[in-house]
Amino acid sequence: MTVPHWLFGDQLGPAFLSPGEGGPARDAPVVMIEARSVFRRRRFHRAKAHLVLSAMRHRAAELGDRVRYVRAETYREGLREAVGRPPLTVRHPTSRAALGLVRSLSGVTVLPPRGFLVPQEDFRAWADGHGGQRLLQEDFYRWVRRGHGLLMDADAPAGGRWNHDHDNREPPPKGAGTLGAPAPYRPREDAVDDEVREDLDRWEREDGIRFVGRDGPRLFPATRREALAALDRFVERRLAGFGPHEDAMLAGDPVLSHSLLSSSLNLGLLDPLECVERAERAWRSGEVPVNSAEGFVRQIAGWREYVWQLYWYFGEDYRHRNALRHHAPLPEWFLELDADAVGARCLSTVLAQVRDTGWTHHIPRLMLLGSHALQRGWDPAAVTDWFHRCFVDGYDWVMLPNVVGMSQYADGGRMTTKPYTSGGAYVNRMSDLCGPCPYRPTERVGERACPFTAGYWAFLHRHRARLEGNQRMTRAVRGLDRLADLDELLRQEADRGDGPP
Repeated sequence: MTVPHWLFGDQLGPAFLSPGEGGPARDAPVVMIEARSVFRRRRFHRAKAHLVLSAMRHRAAELGDRVRYVRAETYREGLREAVGRPPLTVRHPTSRAALGLVRSLSGVTVLPPRGFLVPQEDFRAWADGHGGQRLLQEDFYRWVRRGHGLLMDADAPAGGRWNHDHDNREPPPKGAGTLGAPAPYRPREDAVDDEVREDLDRWEREDGIRFVGRDGPRLFPATRREALAALDRFVERRLAGFGPHEDAMLAGDPVLSHSLLSSSLNLGLLDPLECVERAERAWRSGEVPVNSAEGFVRQIAGWREYVWQLYWYFGEDYRHRNALRHHAPLPEWFLELDADAVGARCLSTVLAQVRDTGWTHHIPRLMLLGSHALQRGWDPAAVTDWFHRCFVDGYDWVMLPNVVGMSQYADGGRMTTKPYTSGGAYVNRMSDLCGPCPYRPTERVGERACPFTAGYWAFLHRHRARLEGNQRMTRAVRGLDRLADLDELLRQEADRGDGPP
């Protein structure tokens, strides 16, 4: 008898059932389990729950009689119903909790992971060779490009430079309101989506399962066909304009020229190699400039791959890092995505985007949502959990390094060389969000004091002893000595507490 293969809900592309390189047998029966306990443990964004369940059910429909799709309270109950007793194979899961579960089951063989460019043992060898401490993303990115021949001309980087960030950090055009990029791919819902929405309604009504955010029409691919269509649309119509303004923010144009492919990659519907190779072909054929191609390749072959590898390399203890000793709880308005309670236009706008879609691009995540949490001293574990629950592309492996390491600097600099936070001047330069705001980015104190500007200086003051020895922060910390209103600013920040800004 052929050994059944268990397919997790983020392993939905064809590569996860490929029989090559230690994969399951070509005719292996497939088991898929929809476990309600996942949604009981965490209060997920409703749009995220919809996307994951829709993707799983669509995949089951594609597999037809080959799959046994079980809806159960827990994975263990589902396995008992689906296969009784092992043997069973499963691809290496994407979270430590899931890996612990499958390893606790007798008779389960864990196959190598799929969906990433670099084998874990190769990364470990590279990281150990660098001392295992400060593992710079830029070094890793160049190593990956050399190893996979990505955007390379012989031994040299395409376009003569490894890094085109200088060309990819332009502010948005003044007064434009939108970049005017071609619209991104958007899927059409079907009967599967209707069924998912009815089930979610029933869970909330009868089973006490609670969600956050809104579940409008599904905005992200739930099938391989949809994901390939989204990739085609991005490369053919949007990639050319992606690079220059990838760090910009516009209130009326939240997607700009971004690919919106992260959820498809993280569901396993797309393979990272096919995405970066498509971008490279578009550059070599003259369809897109090198800085746009490189910016996209960097996001996938550089940052996404780097985060996946660090999640496993740093170990479980990394989850509990809190170098800045931040312990404040997340306030209710933030937990509830209550954008209407927030007066600061930048934060209100982005919180509304999360509420309505479960998505924003990387700069609002880092420099607005994450920066505000860092300035307010919120518990990094709680911030990590919030990002995990509230974003359609959020998984444990995605958010743990991104939030603990980069966004909240909770590892004390093991992943990044400085805290990523700023005053309102950065927001004003890189967006159109400050104009109609009741706060002014240049003001630190008073009724119109920008919460990011005041919060930035309060953060530097609170952590001066740690940060003044950081070469990238020395100049900023010394700026505290020039603030004649520092005492007033600190009193104001203490009085404000964690109410919505």
